[in-house]
Amino acid sequence: MNRREVIKNVALLMGGTFSAPTVMAMSRWEKAEKVNSNIAAFSLTATQQKIVAEIAEMIIPKTDTPGEASPGAKDVGVPAFIEMMLKDCYAQAEHLSFLEGLTSIEQAKFLEMNESERHGVLKYLEQETKAEMKARQMKQTKMGDNDDHEDIKKVPKGLPFWRLMKELTLLGYFTSEAGIKASFEYVQIPGKVENIKLKPNQKSYSY
Repeated sequence: MNRREVIKNVALLMGGTFSAPTVMAMSRWEKAEKVNSNIAAFSLTATQQKIVAEIAEMIIPKTDTPGEASPGAKDVGVPAFIEMMLKDCYAQAEHLSFLEGLTSIEQAKFLEMNESERHGVLKYLEQETKAEMKARQMKQTKMGDNDDHEDIKKVPKGLPFWRLMKELTLLGYFTSEAGIKASFEYVQIPGKVENIKLKPNQKSYSY
């Protein structure tokens, strides 16, 4: 299975709900293209990298259940993947929105919080992001007033931090060899196509 097929399968796994900026970023990644080199370099501090790693692991944690053990986001290199994708494949609007959200979490001392407090932060981000995305969709349906014309002149606002984190965590995990094998039974050379009955806890097949 080549990288393009894997990317398509991940999109299907998520119900085809990747955002437009992420779809464009995946296309650049697949073609090994970079965004405008004139854009200021995107980078994270050591503390910010730790926060991204912890949040990614909360989205896809490592499991040690006997017979169902699977690697977490950290194990398959998702944190580094997220930073690489943002740096090489996203536009400045996403750089700014991601750093804005990440800085806010850093200032709230996320790394010093206990597990319950961290989950509370992520639940709050989920609610805020849903509200913001809904507001954007409503704004896009409006046409003709002066406010809309003024908004067009502004620098486009990037996807919210939490939306980017979720999309890139899932993309990084399910395009890694370990992530795919943890979630699917990989068959390189399948036999004939036939209906089978999966056993309890048996993974779906990926060819």
